[in-house]
Amino acid sequence: MAITNVLLIGASRGLGLALAREWVGGGRDVVATVPGSARTPVHDLADTCPGHLEIETVDVTVPEQITALRDRLADRRFDLLFVNAGVTNAPEGTVSQTSTDDFNRVMVTNALGPLRVVEALQDLVEPAGTIGVMSSGQGSVAGNERGGHEVYRGSKAALNTFMRSYAARHAGDRRTLVLMAPGWVRTELGGRDARLTVDESIPNVVRTLDDLRGRPGLLSVDYLGRTVAW
Repeated sequence: MAITNVLLIGASRGLGLALAREWVGGGRDVVATVPGSARTPVHDLADTCPGHLEIETVDVTVPEQITALRDRLADRRFDLLFVNAGVTNAPEGTVSQTSTDDFNRVMVTNALGPLRVVEALQDLVEPAGTIGVMSSGQGSVAGNERGGHEVYRGSKAALNTFMRSYAARHAGDRRTLVLMAPGWVRTELGGRDARLTVDESIPNVVRTLDDLRGRPGLLSVDYLGRTVAW
């Protein structure tokens, strides 16, 4: 059964914008968030599909904003909560060469923020619904054979571990929990050399999330539904 209503955290650009476009294009209802007050491409998308796409504001690095979003949506219920918000830093250099501020920015946005969102908004998800986060194949410890992108890799590995802990604390919950690796996609974050286009990744991400609905527990998969090694 397809997911029909979505709360999408982080839709102002890149993969989040593409997800919003794919879901509303398929007739789904989406509440999508942006981090600030500036107009973004997802606002333009919302203008083309009134009634199917609502815009909310939340910065996942600010706990008070997460709480305020929960309060504004308290009476709503969603089939899927999907947390896409994320950033990267310069790919060159090692962890030890990274400034503390840059390290904190990536870790808080990619790992701490998403778990705060999941914890705060979990009750907005239907009892047999889905909670997903945008992970990455670079978060796989077993798959790290080339190095590089060290802080970004570490942030996604941390995200995976935190979701594993969340799943352990919610053993017996009927919800599907998904760590989604979208592949290396040509976006502002992924860069021009990435292997996949948005159109090769995102429709498959949406299809995979539909296919996994109703399977309780934590799943670590890529955009084609293949298991990603821890």
